Amino acid sequence: MSSNASGHRLATPPAPPAPRTARERSDGQSVVRNPPRVCFVGLENLPVLSRDFDQHLIGGEQVQHTLIAQALARRGIPVSMVVADLGQPDQALIGGIECFKAHGLQEGLPVIRFLHPRLTKLWAALRRADADVYYVSCAGPQLGIVAWFARLHGRRVVFRIAHDTDCQPDQLLIRFWRDKRLYEFGLRRADQVLAQSDQQSRALQSNYGVGSTVARMLVEPASQSLAFGQRDIDVLWVNNLRPFKRPDLALELARGLPQFRFHMVGGAMAGCEALFEQVQAEARQIPNLVFHGAIPYQQVNAFYDRARVFVNTSDSEGFPNSYLQAWRSGVPTLVFFDPDRVVERNRLGVRANSIDGMAADISALLSSEERWQLDSGRCRAFMEDRYGEDAVLAPYLAALGA
Repeated sequence: MSSNASGHRLATPPAPPAPRTARERSDGQSVVRNPPRVCFVGLENLPVLSRDFDQHLIGGEQVQHTLIAQALARRGIPVSMVVADLGQPDQALIGGIECFKAHGLQEGLPVIRFLHPRLTKLWAALRRADADVYYVSCAGPQLGIVAWFARLHGRRVVFRIAHDTDCQPDQLLIRFWRDKRLYEFGLRRADQVLAQSDQQSRALQSNYGVGSTVARMLVEPASQSLAFGQRDIDVLWVNNLRPFKRPDLALELARGLPQFRFHMVGGAMAGCEALFEQVQAEARQIPNLVFHGAIPYQQVNAFYDRARVFVNTSDSEGFPNSYLQAWRSGVPTLVFFDPDRVVERNRLGVRANSIDGMAADISALLSSEERWQLDSGRCRAFMEDRYGEDAVLAPYLAALGA
């Protein structure tokens, strides 16, 4: 194993793993190894794997790719990733995962860059990874390209829904008609589809005629357990800044509740830079609000440990990682979006119907330490009961054939 100047280890050609059995696929096109080699296709995964790339924004799916990949690797399953070219060497071991680089996130000239370098370099990286199963999430053209590659080479594809709009043809967060068609091509040819909630599974079946299995998400354990009086953030908001995340409502809450200390964490998404600048400027005028901007993933969990209440003001979501991060730190959530009514049914906070209602709920919860302790305890107990690693991984292992 050698190292490059940045300290990332370069993967030498692996020796034949032992012992490993093989069997012919029914179509006769390839040999499937047991356990299968699994490749996570996530161009924006590097910032989760290493802080060397923390200038790039992190979303929930990048976190999930990394946590699932690392959990599989701990179980002896060969895992790799196809990631963007951010200056790292090809086939580097980053965060313990072998990474094959495709194209840069902004590489290429408009119009022609879809074919080259994006399609050509992604295709080449998929070939070099030489996986039995390719795992993709988030609606987009990437799924179609991976499914196309898999059909030609006798490999399998597992796709996981990342957002409720992934299941709704008229609300897809995809800009171009070509990319929508590629997504639908891949969705209908994926060997297994995983959903985050029953609601997503029903919508996918209704709108696309595609069946799916509900699979929960992994979350890292809390680093510490602080009492109510030890926490110095009354209200925490964490999200990348996009219009449907409604950061304007978080500002409104802070203005209307000057007695409480608010903290906002989130960076500017591509195409939403003006929104970020506007929110940042308005936040500077609110004395009880600290606006942090983008924070490296490795540092965000500490904010949850310090918080008393977490708020989510989004119009729509999938199943937010932020909910899990809050609950594992014993932080009740006050939300508008409640997938499968999990917050309401398990009393993990409050589902609000209006911004005024959310403000009233924040005041009520923070004004009663006894009530907060009860809600906080339910959050921790819920995570211990429902989100143990073995239980969460079971549907992923089944889908991957591992």
